[in-house]
Amino acid sequence: MENILIIGAGAAGSVVAKKCAMNRDVFRKIHLASRTLDKCIKVQKECKTEITVSQVDADDAAQVVRLIEEQRPDLVVNMALPYQDLPIMDACLETGVHYLDTANYEPKDEARFSYTWQWAYRDRFREKGIMAVLGCGFDPGVTSIFCAYARNNLFDEIRTIDIVDCNDGSHGKAFATNFNPEINIREVTQRGKYWKRGKWIEIDPLSISSMIDYPEVGPRKSYLIYHEEEESLVRNIDGLEQIRFWMTFSDNYIKHLEVLQNVGMTRINPVVYNGVEIIPLQFLKALLPEPSSLAENYTGKTSIGCIIRGVKGGKPAAYILYNVCDHAETYRELGAQAVSYTTGVPAATGAIMMMKGIWSGKGVFNVEELPPEPFLEEVSKQGLPWHAKRLDGEAYRELAEL
Repeated sequence: MENILIIGAGAAGSVVAKKCAMNRDVFRKIHLASRTLDKCIKVQKECKTEITVSQVDADDAAQVVRLIEEQRPDLVVNMALPYQDLPIMDACLETGVHYLDTANYEPKDEARFSYTWQWAYRDRFREKGIMAVLGCGFDPGVTSIFCAYARNNLFDEIRTIDIVDCNDGSHGKAFATNFNPEINIREVTQRGKYWKRGKWIEIDPLSISSMIDYPEVGPRKSYLIYHEEEESLVRNIDGLEQIRFWMTFSDNYIKHLEVLQNVGMTRINPVVYNGVEIIPLQFLKALLPEPSSLAENYTGKTSIGCIIRGVKGGKPAAYILYNVCDHAETYRELGAQAVSYTTGVPAATGAIMMMKGIWSGKGVFNVEELPPEPFLEEVSKQGLPWHAKRLDGEAYRELAEL
């Protein structure tokens, strides 16, 4: 395997292309395609080695099939929108090409993301003799791989997982999202959910919060939301009693979001304006800054990890596994802000794992089902060093008891 096709040239997709272009010992040919050709050309000029580019509408599986037949990749890395996962998977099935993505499928007309649609492809991918790897960003992605590493190396049994995600950066804008605004706002405004003792518990959006002490950042108010890796980790980490996902949002972000919701700008059902049907959230997306445009003046850090509790040698054990990433450093390296970098680098690393045959198989896999150790070794080399710290009994006790 030598040739890669990357679909999607947004903030994270550009990181994947640039990182792959820095690993030519693995990737002989790199092709980047997007709905917007100008974005591809911009990334092409910024890559350290040569890549080729083209235009494709990833909503149209037939177009993706033609692109795959033209470029003859060994692997398709899907960095497009979650709406486009299934058309791209259909194209990979038709052409017999391996597949990797960073976010699970979400229908356009419903703010609900789930692996269910993609898990339904398992038999077809297995019968075709090809591999699909789902959710290979940071969260989901590295966080799930942290859990697999902890299962293999740090615990005899894992009882609880708290995934904690802090962006302590500042981009200087009144209101902006760090990745696609449409996806970000749909994710945050839907009802929260977490797993406890064999069932899912739903809560109102942003109704539960806690102060969490993030490595190299400090205590920050964090909100319990639902996130996609919970769905797969419940299935793939045996004996799990509870899993929750926490994310920081500034008071300013919450204030703007509340106002936008109150005036109807976060709606995903169409309205008619001057005889034209529009979707308010898509219109809002057009007004907000492109996530990639935030990078130049971004300061501060992201701090993302997993607080895991369980049993080792018959005694209680607890660890935090985490990465800290600096916005200014990622901009100096790739012209990217840290949220895009922490999504794109794991996707490029997953592609390396597949290209080298370290991750192999037939069917559809979540990343925690694959060997975590070689991935974590490689992702550190690619720019995301990680740490595992043993916790004493009192660390994060308030969070554990919440």
